[in-house]
Amino acid sequence: MDHTSKQEQAIGLLQELGLKEYEAKSFVALTRRQSGTAKDISETSEVPRTRVYDAIRVLEEKGLVETQHSNPQVFRAVSIDEAINTLQAEYTERTESLRDTLRGLEPVEDTESTDVTHEVWMLSDDQGITSRTEQLIEQAEKEVILVVGHESIFTDRLAEQLGVAQRRGVDVIVGTIDEALHAEIQQSLPDVEVFVSELEWLSQSPLPDDDTEISRLLMVDREAILVSSFTETEAERREHEQGVFGTGFDNGLVTIVRRLMATGLLLENDRGDTGT
Repeated sequence: MDHTSKQEQAIGLLQELGLKEYEAKSFVALTRRQSGTAKDISETSEVPRTRVYDAIRVLEEKGLVETQHSNPQVFRAVSIDEAINTLQAEYTERTESLRDTLRGLEPVEDTESTDVTHEVWMLSDDQGITSRTEQLIEQAEKEVILVVGHESIFTDRLAEQLGVAQRRGVDVIVGTIDEALHAEIQQSLPDVEVFVSELEWLSQSPLPDDDTEISRLLMVDREAILVSSFTETEAERREHEQGVFGTGFDNGLVTIVRRLMATGLLLENDRGDTGT
C-alpha cells in the first residue's frame, strides 16, 4: 500500500470513529509533522485554511491536539498511542450510552402472535457471525458443541470464551476438520473434549460446481443453532461468509442440524470404542 493510500485509509478510519472530514485530514496532517501552524496544516492536508481552526478546536476538545499560544499559533497531535486510547474510550462510552438508550426504548405492541420456535435468521460477514457465535457461547447454560470447519475460525478470543464456558460448568465439545487443527485446539483447551469430525461434507461438497465450505457449526443447549458457509480464496482466506441462525428445540433447522451433529459425534465415539 503506497503512502497516499495509507493516508486515505487513516482518514477514512478516523471518520468511521466519528471525526468529520476536515478534522480527520487535519489530524493526519499533524501526525505526519512534528508540529505546524494553520498554514502548514492547510498545505499538508488540503483543508482550507479558514476551516483548519474549526477542525483544530474540535480536535483539541477531544484531547487529540495540543496548542501553543504563540503568534502564529502552533499545533501538534498527541502521540499515536494516546490518540488511539482516547478514541477507543470515546467509542466505548458512546456504545455503552447507545446500549442503555436502546434498552430504555418502549417496545411497540405487536398484536400478532409469533411462534419463536420456528424463527430462522440470516447473518452476513465474519464480524456479525462471530459476534453471534460469541453471544451464544456466553449464554450457554448446559452444553456447547462447536465444529470448526476452517482454521481461521479458531481465534484466541474464541478459545478464551470456550474455556470460560467450560469452567463455569458448561459441557464444551469441539469438532475439527483434521488432525492438525485437532492438535492445535486440544493444546489451547486441554480440559475440553476435542474430536475430528466425521462430517466430510464440511469441507467438500458431493455436488458438482459447489465450492462452498462450512466454516462453523454451533449448537448451544441443543436448542440454538448457527451454521455458516464461505468460499475459500487462493490465499486460503474466507470470503462471502453467510450464516443461518435458528432457535427453539422443535425448530426444523435446529432439529436437522442437531441430528447431523449427533451423527458425527456418534461416529467419532464408535471409532473410539472400537479402537480403530
